Formats: sequence, C-alpha cells, structure tokens
Amino acid sequence: MSGAAKTKPAGLSEADAKARLAEDGANELPRPERRSPLRIACEVLREPMLLLLLGGGLIYLVLGDLKEALILLAFGAMSIVITVVQETRTERVLDALRDLTSPRALVVRDGARRRIPGREVVRGDLLVLGEGDRVPADAALVDARDLQIDESLLTGESVPVRKQAADGIAAADHRPGGEDQPFVYSGSLVVRGEGLALVEATGPRSEIGKIGLSLRGLQAEPPRLQQQTARLVRLCFLGGAVVSLAAVALYGLSRGDWLQALLAGVAIGMSMLPEEFGVVLTVFMAMGAWRISQARVLTRRAAAIEVLGSATVLCTDKTGTLTQNQMSVAELRLLDGARLHPAGQDHAGPEFTELARCGALASSPEPFDPMEKALHLFARETLGDGDTLGGERSLVRTYGLRPDLLAMTQVWRMAGQADLVACAKGAPEAVARLCRLNDADQQLVRDAAGAMAKDGLRVLGVATVICDDNSLPQSQQAFAFRLVGLVGLADPLRPHVPEAVRECRAAGIRVVMITGDYPATAVAIASQAGLDVQDVMTGDQVGLADDTALAARARHVNVFARVLPEQKLRIVQAMKADGEIVAMTGDGVNDAPSLKAAHIGIAMGGRGTDVAREASSIVLLDDDFGSIVAAIRLGRRIYDNLRKAMAFIFAVHVPIAGLALLPLVFGLPLIFSPVHIAFLELIIDPVCSLVFEAEREERDAMKRPPRRADAELFSFALVGWSVLQGALTFALTAAIFAGALRSGLAADEARALTFVSLVICFVALVLVNRSFSTSFASAFFRPNPALAWIFAVVAAVLATTLLWPPASSLFRFGPLHADDLLVTLGAGLLVLIVLEALKPLWARRLRF
Repeated sequence: MSGAAKTKPAGLSEADAKARLAEDGANELPRPERRSPLRIACEVLREPMLLLLLGGGLIYLVLGDLKEALILLAFGAMSIVITVVQETRTERVLDALRDLTSPRALVVRDGARRRIPGREVVRGDLLVLGEGDRVPADAALVDARDLQIDESLLTGESVPVRKQAADGIAAADHRPGGEDQPFVYSGSLVVRGEGLALVEATGPRSEIGKIGLSLRGLQAEPPRLQQQTARLVRLCFLGGAVVSLAAVALYGLSRGDWLQALLAGVAIGMSMLPEEFGVVLTVFMAMGAWRISQARVLTRRAAAIEVLGSATVLCTDKTGTLTQNQMSVAELRLLDGARLHPAGQDHAGPEFTELARCGALASSPEPFDPMEKALHLFARETLGDGDTLGGERSLVRTYGLRPDLLAMTQVWRMAGQADLVACAKGAPEAVARLCRLNDADQQLVRDAAGAMAKDGLRVLGVATVICDDNSLPQSQQAFAFRLVGLVGLADPLRPHVPEAVRECRAAGIRVVMITGDYPATAVAIASQAGLDVQDVMTGDQVGLADDTALAARARHVNVFARVLPEQKLRIVQAMKADGEIVAMTGDGVNDAPSLKAAHIGIAMGGRGTDVAREASSIVLLDDDFGSIVAAIRLGRRIYDNLRKAMAFIFAVHVPIAGLALLPLVFGLPLIFSPVHIAFLELIIDPVCSLVFEAEREERDAMKRPPRRADAELFSFALVGWSVLQGALTFALTAAIFAGALRSGLAADEARALTFVSLVICFVALVLVNRSFSTSFASAFFRPNPALAWIFAVVAAVLATTLLWPPASSLFRFGPLHADDLLVTLGAGLLVLIVLEALKPLWARRLRF
C-alpha cells in the first residue's frame, strides 16, 4: 500500500469496475430466501402433531363421520391459518426493518468522482469518505485528514476511533477497533474528517460479511417443547392402540358382531387420540407471538418464547443494549478540585459555565461525533437558548487532531469583538501540554483524569485563549492556552435497565454483560445497571482458557470486557455446555454468531443490524431492554398455561375412555356415539386452546427460579394429578350411569344424565386447573373473557340438546327432570371440592 499512498491513485476505469463486479459479485451480504406463505404452510404441515390432527379428520371422513371429520379438519385449518398469518406478518415486519446494507458510495472512476449504489463498489475502487458517510466496503486509507470512525457495530465500543494513512501494515495485522489504524470497515460510520481509501474486500469477503457467513455453520437450537410433545404423542398413540384393540376384542367376543366391533374400536381409538395437543401447541405459540407483539417484541420463531421463560442466563451487550449508544456529559472538574455531576444538579454554577461554552466552541459547528453532539447539547442545556455560545460567530480556522498531539482547536470570530477566541479540546495530557502547565499542575490533571476514567468516563481536557486576528500561528502549539477544566462523557444507561435487571435477578436469571469495551467502562456500566460484579474476565483471558476452564469461570463471572466476536461465541457455548439455558441480546454484527448459537437470540430492531436480526429468534422493535422482562414473563406464563391445558386434556380423556369401555365390559347400553365425541371435542379443544391460553400469569411467575433445563413438559406429578382428576370424574359419572340404570331409568335418560354430568364435571376441571398455586376463589374471580364465552356457548348447546327434540333425537337423549339436574350439578360440585382440597398437596410439585 505504500505506492498507493504516495501516488494517490485516480481510481478504476468503468470497464475494470464492471469486470470486477462480474468476477466478485455484488457488494452486499447474502440474504436468506424470503419465506413465502406457502413455504410457511409447508413447514407447519410437517409438524407431527398437526399431521395427527388432520389425519384424524381424514380418517373420520373415510369412515363417513362427516361431522367429526369437519370438526377436526376445521381446527387443523384454523391452526395453520393462525400460524401462517403470524409468520407472514413477521416476515413483512423484518423486510420493513432491514436497513440498506449497501449504502450509496462516492468513488473515483476514470479520474472523476461518481456517486454509485454501494452494491456496485468493487475491489480496487477509490472511496471518498466524509462526515456522515457509511463505509460501503473494507478499505485501506491512502489519505486521511482528522478522520474518526464509529465501528461500534463491529466492536461494541461506543467511542469513535482515529484513523490515519500509513505504510507497511500487512492486511493480516488489522482488526476493527484500535486507534490510528489505516483501515476502514464496511458498515462503520464516518463521524469526523475525510479521507480516501482503496477497497480491499467487498460483500462476504469483508469483516461484516465473514461474520454473516459464519452463521451458516451454526445450527439453531431445536424447540425442546415440540420434542417433548412429540414423545408424548407417541406414547398416547400406543395407549390408544391398546385400548382400541381391547375394545374390538371385548365387543366382538361379547356380542358377536365383529364389523361393529371394528368400527367401535376405531371410534374409541380416535376419541382417545390427543389431537388437542397439536391445536394447543400451535395456538399457544401463535397467540403468544401475537400477545408479545403488542409489547413491541417480534418473534421470528414462536417456540422461542417458551424457551425464553426457562432462561437461566441472560447475556447482554453493553453498547446500544444496556446503554443508549449516545454520549452525554456526566462530570465536570476544575483544576482546583471543584466537581459537577449534571445529572444531579438543577443548574451549573458560573465556574462551570465557561467550561460548558468552551467545550462546545472547541467542537465542530455541525457535529457528527457523538462526543461533540453531547458537548453541544450540554452547552444548550447549561447556558439556555439565548446567547448559547457567545452570540453570532463565524469559524475562522480549525486545527485538527494529529497522532503526535491528540487535541484539536477551533478559532472563532465573535460578533462585536476585535480579538478572536480559540478553544481546544482533546486528551487531558495533550491539553495540559498546550497550556504549558508546570509539573505539579500536570500531575493534578493526570490524577483527576485517572479518577474519572475509573468511573468509566471518556475524559477530555478543555482550554481557551484570546488571540490576535492578524497573527494566527501555523500550529495550535503556539497558542498560550489557559486550562478551563476536564469534561467526562459517558454512554448513559437506558432508564429502565436497573429495574429490568432487578426483576431478572428476582426470577433467578443471571444477567451477564459481554462487551468489546474496556474493563473500567464495563464495570462502571454494570454497577449502574445493578449487575453482581464480583469478577471481570477479559477477551485475552478468554482466549487463553480452554473450554473446561472457561465454563468453570463463566459460572460466576458477570462481566466480560474487550471481547472479540469469536470469543463471545465461545462464552455462550461454554455456558450451554455447563447446562445453562442462554438468552443473548445484541444489535451489532459482532453479536450475530452468539445470537444464533444461544438458545434464544434477541436482537434490537431499531438500531440493530440486518445480520443480527436474521440470526435472532426474537427482535425488540423499540430496543427497550425492559421488553425482555415482558418476554420472559410471557414465556413463563405460556409454559404454565400449557401444562394446565395438557393436564386438562389428560384428565378428560380418562373418563371418556372409561365410559366408552364400561358398557363393553359389562354389557350395558353404549353411552358414546360419534356425535357425542364430536360434542366433547367442541368443549375440549376451545377450552384447552383458548381458555387456558388466555389465563393470566401466576402471581409468583417472576419470583421463582427458572425450571430445570431437563424438566419434562409432563412430569410424574402432573401425570398423577391428571389421572387423579380423570379417575374421580370417571368414578362419579360411572356411578351415576349405573345407578340410573339400576333405578329403572330408560337407556336414553341414563345416557343424558351421564353425559350432562360428565360435561358439568369438565367445567369443574377447568376451574380446578386455572391455577396450580392459588385457591379456587382467587382463580374464579380472576378475569378471563374467553372462559365466560366458552361456558356460555357450552351451556346453550347443552340446553339445546336436551330441550330441542331434533337435537335430543340425534343425541339419543331422554328427558331430564329437576332432580336429575341437581344430580349433575352435585357431581360437578363434588369434583371441585375434592380436587381443591387435594390441590395444596400437589401444588409445589406442579409449579416446577
């Protein structure tokens, strides 16, 4: 690059540029194929639970049971539609969120400057960089004048870095970050100065592209809930097959009609198949994605919400995630030791007013640099809108930063003043030299700057001088500056972060900061956020540790600083290997590999990069760290309610199977026909998929530790609780049926009495399962509009089957009297009382 730096190349010709564009391809990151509604529907149809649901409907259709078939197929279609609509909406929102990954670029072609689309930049192009430009490709500087670049998307550091043209640096020696490098990187932002750079890498060959390509080798975590549910479905298949075969044998042997026995066995087996599992899982995930979208959280993969509820570690970036990624003045210091913290003061005293004014006058009039923006804002707030910076003024000359003098000076002509005003700012030691301070005063400056730096502040010295209009020196070192004071700047914490961190800790979730920033800054921000900072591990230490040592130390380290992208990935993988359920937040390209490797990747939608969003499963549309807590709370609510729904499904299938087999065993009139099963499905599916999904979270949802990583969806405690509920319901309804026949009631009347009793008992089971941790009274009065609607519909349909003759004939129901209805209500009340009395014995085991 030495020759290029000296000869100032005139750029490529158009012919060469077209040839290289054809050879290397467009300067853009490869994007995954957009998921069309048809593709999403095909992905949904591959789910075994939904296939079971649709398959059950088709079997009933072949058997000629049109009503049952239509019910199952309708629920299957509804599940598909809900999922497709939600996932399609997600893809549309992601399209709207995507930044232009290939911004327009100013290049030199055929010796003339041309503005071209960034995707057309090629290797060898000469880039012209200026303030506010987004660098379109990786390039080596051949000329730089006071150039500063914000590389936070690649490094995680919020402070811009200086750049300078230099010779003799090999391409292999450079990485994003670090001062005075002669390289600029795709996706970074020019915040000060200007320069020329020769493009060395474009598209996937750039630093940002390499990170994007590395994501292809990482496999996202498979949804554990779907795996567990699939195993549960297989077990239910086996159980249903055993019961069906037993029913066929009993019917055929006892009654001799083997064709009817076969049809009865198929009907019983289908009634026991857990097609509700497919409906429940699909509806819960789709509705959960919709609910969380109301809180400005977008779920790219709905199953991630449930996993988020079980997260044990939340790894977060600092810049733009915990902090606002914008600098603000945090502290002022004078040489006499006077200090001011603007956040805790209503106004600045006169001794600090000059410091505020000079800090802004030492900055560019229209700043891009975040620190200069902060100085201007502080001056406006401190001095007021009127006469903010000394009235009308014009910029006479600028002395820029140099590697040997890290300070800059702006010289102004003020209206009504004969002399000029020069204001300087820069590194405290550089400004101290400009002020020609004695050794004692220089030591005071170093001590004060060191104390401020320990608090994580970026420290600038500020100086001023009145100078003659006729004799401006060639160098700012010739001015006789007077030190005004020191300014400490910080990237402020987001307002809701401490509260969110406290809630995470109360929920047993460890919050870990992983940042590319310096340890002192990281510790200061972590302390402000409320993290438990007992130990700090640097990227160098991560690189030296093997996987076992890293996993051991990662158990108690909550702050990782000066970490490179590949080291972030190692940290996440070490935590996963140690049994943690890891959620990772981030917004930069450097976060993308760890976002994809984590169990749950959470990207920032506002400021976040396209690569980070594509690698994540959840996107925070408003970049609010506090929204993560809402997502965790919803994840725990979903899992709790899902277990309630599954418990209800298991419980109700016990009496259904028992009452279907009871007549076959004892030679009694059949209770169930396909129409009865269809009616029961009308109760079961809406209740378990809509009512339980709408239940509010348990009161202790965010006050208990996350469930174990190996926790099964259906624990032995929950299976036992379900069987107990089902057995009690079956015993009562079987006793009612047998008693009705023994008392001389006709078969139709006994069937009606038993069926209505069963439905009332199902209502009682719904009330029992609304909460595992609160009493019936608390759960009963907890609002749930879906519950009221379902109960109203069930009551109306049940009344219709009893009172409307055509419906009574279809159901083969006889008339019921007032005392019969009291029996049905008594059965439901007895189930409710007994189970509520037993619930406290099971509550603790059911909640985890």
